[in-house]
Amino acid sequence: MADAIVAEGLVKRYGNLTALDGLTLSVAEGTVLALLGPNGAGKTTTVRVLTTLLRPDAGTATVAGIDVLAQPRKLREHIGASGQYAAVDEYLTGAENLEMVGRLYHLGVKRSKQRARELLERFDLSDAADRPVKGYSGGMRRRLDLAGALVANPPVLFLDEPTTGLDPRARIGLWDVIDELVAGGTTLLLTTQYMDEADRLADRIAVIDHGQLIAEGTADSLKDRVGGERIEITVANADDLDDARNELAQFAVGAVSVDTNLRRLTIPVTEGAQSLMEALGKLAARGIRVRDVGLRRPTLDDVFLALTGHQAEESETTTAPAKEYAK
Repeated sequence: MADAIVAEGLVKRYGNLTALDGLTLSVAEGTVLALLGPNGAGKTTTVRVLTTLLRPDAGTATVAGIDVLAQPRKLREHIGASGQYAAVDEYLTGAENLEMVGRLYHLGVKRSKQRARELLERFDLSDAADRPVKGYSGGMRRRLDLAGALVANPPVLFLDEPTTGLDPRARIGLWDVIDELVAGGTTLLLTTQYMDEADRLADRIAVIDHGQLIAEGTADSLKDRVGGERIEITVANADDLDDARNELAQFAVGAVSVDTNLRRLTIPVTEGAQSLMEALGKLAARGIRVRDVGLRRPTLDDVFLALTGHQAEESETTTAPAKEYAK
């Protein structure tokens, strides 16, 4: 399987700030790569470079087999992109916005109108199609902007935090659209602040920090790096915490952590279900009542915390605006 996106040694500086520091990554055709990282890690800068909105200070990149630096105009005909903020004209109607995008892609008047109606229906905006966008809610504007990225059926799509501001129903609807696109062969590079979204959509995940790639792999392989399964047990009586910890330590493959406020113990284990049964038996034999119990694997939030040292944050900002370059 060929790579639809290849970036090698990308460097981008804003004065004394290095946003990208030799970043190298690739995305196979027809797959989804989720780009994760803390606020300011370089996610949005990466997308802007790959979509020709920023010129890197060093490095090379190709998208859909087209050199990003040498042929930016040609590349724009083969990609779709949606940024963190809806780029729509609020004085035009929803239909007019999408028709305008179609004409910019040289689809022709008739096809542009047809494509606009198709996408308005797909994103549940048909009832608002002929209303000026200035009357749209934030979520509606977001969906319209995403529809605009799909007007030309691009083979490669870049979505920078696409579901920020969407309600749960709209998020799931967009996930379904992405599934359809990828099933049809579209390649997607996605940045997101939602770990469940990356877990749900991505074939592979790349974690960047300080403009460098620090980890890459499937969601399962990254979770395995953090550790195995964990038993979480909440005891009914806080006075039993010490006894419970002593009993459970024999099953742990690491330190047993205790949250005294929640009366909860977390025990890392290797044989999850078997260890859980044995642990409950031991606690019952000691007369320790259990209020709640669970067995879970590490989540992507755990992975993110382990790799970067802090929790996932909200959308990234940069110290300088993006400037498009033409050639």
